[in-house]
Parts: sequence; structure tokens; C-alpha cells
Amino acid sequence: MGATLFFLIGLKALVLLLRFEKNKKKKKKWKKEEQIQEHQQEEVEEAVNQLAGIPIIPNDQKSKSGVIFILERASLEVAKVGKTYQILNSDDHANFLRKHNKNPGDYRPDIAHQALLAILDSPLNKAGRLRALYVKTEKGVLFEVKPHVRMPRTFKRFCGVMLQLLQKLSISATSKREKLLRVIKNPVTQHLPVNSRKIGLSYSSEKLVQLQDYVAAASNDVNLVFVVGAMAHGKIDKEYTDDFISVSGYPLSAACCIARICNTLELKWRIQ
Repeated sequence: MGATLFFLIGLKALVLLLRFEKNKKKKKKWKKEEQIQEHQQEEVEEAVNQLAGIPIIPNDQKSKSGVIFILERASLEVAKVGKTYQILNSDDHANFLRKHNKNPGDYRPDIAHQALLAILDSPLNKAGRLRALYVKTEKGVLFEVKPHVRMPRTFKRFCGVMLQLLQKLSISATSKREKLLRVIKNPVTQHLPVNSRKIGLSYSSEKLVQLQDYVAAASNDVNLVFVVGAMAHGKIDKEYTDDFISVSGYPLSAACCIARICNTLELKWRIQ
């Protein structure tokens, strides 16, 4: 009887010890997750603080024609993964996406990131010819990006900024009231100038054009609006476009397509 009692006491003590160790590990894990979240939040705040660039719009450029870009179907979907909300991507969330019967290949926020950098870093933008920049997500959320925004270079920080934008609906410059990025009402056409020509681009278009000739033929008093897909697969909405063209006999990434457009316009407007 005494041996049995001693065994039961020892067993109970062992169970309590195991529970204690398990809880200790959980607390340690939670603390580590909290530290990671705090670090990520600090990185996002730093990235947001760096968004505000210096507007460089020479006075002589304001009266001249410009260009507007619309990035369609950008994969910027927010979901709760574990304890935090994140922008889903195929590299970090493949298992999560498969678990929810979604194709990881469709979740490519890096495409929008590269496309935005291609536009904002171009001499075309720095010369003050970028009139506006709009992004429409796969879920139909439309937001505006100011031309003088300094988009984060790293993908991780970019996703942090996009997450904050989609949750708060706007991001303002530090110590200023100006909204650098803001969610706006659909449709995008209500934000476009009257004297604009909306041009959709797709490899699937039967109208293959020589881009330099196509742009040269456009009137100088018209604002060109280029609609480019920022998704891995599929086509853009061409219902609101005036023309639907292809600029290459080969499939091009959104960033490559944008680079071609910018280079062509820089040649036309003699931007060095």
C-alpha cells in the first residue's frame, strides 16, 4: 500500500513537472513571437517614416501631358496567420494556402512591388511626368500612390506597409497631413482626367504594336493611361479601356512591360 501511494505521488509530481515545463516552453514561445512582432512593427514604422519623398515637379512640366499607371488585380490579400495579420505570399504561406484550398502560385505580392518600383524609380517620374498611380487589388480594393512616395526596397517592408494601408485605409507622411497612400472609391475611371486615353496591355491581345510608333502617334494634349496586370495569371479588366494592345511577341513581367513604356515615353519627351 505504501509503495503504491509513493508511486502515485511520484507520478503526480512528474505530471506536474511536465506541465510546468510545457507551460514554460509555451511562455517562451509566446515571448519570442511577441519580440518578433515588436521588431516587425518597428520595421514597418521605419518604412512608413521613409515613404515621404521630396516632390520634384518642375513648373514647366505641370502644363505638359503626362502618364497615368493603373496596376490591376494586384495580389495583396490580408489574412490572419497564427496570431498576426499578414499579406499572403506563395513563399511564406504555401502550407497555409493549401490548407485553405488555395493555389499558392496565385499569391504574388512581389509582382506589384516590382511594378511600383519600376514606375516610381523611373526618370519619367522624376521629371514630373507621372500624373497619378493607382493600384486595384484582386479583391477590388482601389488605392492611390503619390508619385513622390519612396516605396520600401525590401519585400518584407513593402508587405508591412501594404498591410497597414489596407487596415487603416491611408498612410500619412510623418508630421504632415498629406496622405501618401490612400484607399479610394471605385471605379478608377472617376479619378481620371477627361482628356485621357486608357490603354490596356496584355500578351493575349491580337493587336501587337511597335510601342515607339504607337506612343509617337498619340496627341500631345492627351494624358496616356496604361493599365497593366499585376497578377501571376489571368487578364485585366478591359471594359473601361479605349484600346487593348500587346507590346511584345513574348510574355513579359509587369515590371518589364512598365520599363518599356517608361523608356518609350522618356524618348518621346526627351527625358535624359
